[in-house]
Amino acid sequence: MPRFAANLTLLFTEVPMLDRPDWAVRSGFDGVEVLFPYDQPMSDWETALNGLPLALINTPPGDWASGDRGFAAVPGMELRFRDSFLRAAEYATRLKAGRVHVMSGVAKGPQAEQCYAENLAWALAEVPGLTLTVEPLNPDDMPGYFLNDYDQAARILDDIGDPRIGLQFDLWHAARLHGDAGAVWAEHRHRINHVQIAGFPARNEPGGGGFSLPDLCDEIDAHCPEVWIAAEYRPARGTAQGLGWLAALKSRGALIGG
Repeated sequence: MPRFAANLTLLFTEVPMLDRPDWAVRSGFDGVEVLFPYDQPMSDWETALNGLPLALINTPPGDWASGDRGFAAVPGMELRFRDSFLRAAEYATRLKAGRVHVMSGVAKGPQAEQCYAENLAWALAEVPGLTLTVEPLNPDDMPGYFLNDYDQAARILDDIGDPRIGLQFDLWHAARLHGDAGAVWAEHRHRINHVQIAGFPARNEPGGGGFSLPDLCDEIDAHCPEVWIAAEYRPARGTAQGLGWLAALKSRGALIGG
């Protein structure tokens, strides 16, 4: 049965951040992810996680309020990228994060792509023990973001040719970018090393949008059991009241496995 992670940035916001791992466990999740863990010391995270698997963190975005969305593809910001990546690597190593999502930042054009590829290659060489992932984001939610197409991301990853970096499949962004998230999955599933789910089109509890979550679970279970399925959505009500989808998928998996 696939492993399910709670995105602590969006779920369980009823309680402080460092209380959320415990809530996730008690709600039936197998692990967690957090977009930006950097406001809390690593020692506090170690206590809060208490051995709970951390599936993914993002590289620091910079000044979010000023429009920063990472630096990997931003020409002239190579040193800023490297500093931010090494900070992410320190957190990921100490907290045993399964993946580090490298944020490309706001940029465009061939120079940005060259900068992006060079920075990703540097990151892979600098911290060989980490597994990296990249994620195309839709321009409505993330205006100007460099990586905004799954085919573009696939081409860059294929050029790098390193198995330690893969593609992050976010059902919400895939549907917003390409219209048919199922077609994106079918085309790129062999590159995917992390999955995030949300309902479409409202980005609330997972389900709908013509995408079969049971089929997704079956494929991950059969072909890539190391891949986490992370719940990254905005609860329509309190988080705990909307977790029927998780119970249904886990009970289905238990029946199949048993």
